[in-house]
Amino acid sequence: MNPPAAITAVTGVVIALNEGDRIGRCIASLAQVCVRVVVLDSGSSDDTVAVARAAGAEIVHQDWLGFAAQKNAAIAQAQTPWVLLLDADEWFEPDAAAALENFLHSARIAHADAWSLPRCTTFLGRPLRHGGWGREWLPRLFRSGLRYRPDTVHERLDLAGQRCAELDIRFEHTPVRDLDEHYRKLARYAALWAEGRAARGQRAGFLDLYTHPLFYLLKNYLARGGFLDGREGAVFHLAYAGYTHAKYARLWAKMR
Repeated sequence: MNPPAAITAVTGVVIALNEGDRIGRCIASLAQVCVRVVVLDSGSSDDTVAVARAAGAEIVHQDWLGFAAQKNAAIAQAQTPWVLLLDADEWFEPDAAAALENFLHSARIAHADAWSLPRCTTFLGRPLRHGGWGREWLPRLFRSGLRYRPDTVHERLDLAGQRCAELDIRFEHTPVRDLDEHYRKLARYAALWAEGRAARGQRAGFLDLYTHPLFYLLKNYLARGGFLDGREGAVFHLAYAGYTHAKYARLWAKMR
């Protein structure tokens, strides 16, 4: 009988600020498959650092650099060929972690430079199964030499010239604790999005303030079945349509 293949060495990385109530779950799931977990903290005033350290993570302090730069600084802490990146509000359930461990024992990982995994978002206690949020494919397992593009918000991994593949092992996501936090985050993202687009010289016409939110609802709430997620789905998608309006309105205002 052949011995099992050696596990691929992976470092888990997380950026955090005031995530003490949920970062423990994130780290615990990473620790099941990673040889090391690093939390890059940007100055938490709660017990994030204590909880993360108690869960077995190494703590590195870095003042906030922006979403992409902060994640790149976290990736730079890795001393392994591969990185598994999660946000503090994300985690793997035990069966998913076991499937991921089996994958890391296989030779398949070498077939790509970045693996996209499906993310399921839960909003106000309800998993969103439809509307594009039930299986949102994101590259989270990748070679440690890769970096994020310098976007102000909704940062993306730079995959130009890389081999990319999909790995059907789901991870979970609870982006907000309550509705107030949801609206605060969307307002912040809208401001950052407009700032980034304006810095690149992009413009928004007045009609963009209406056509883009409408297109979002037609695509995600109707065509992709977001309405099937009940009241929580309706609140979620209406808020995102409002966010879409706000970001184009901010860009339009900057260009006046």
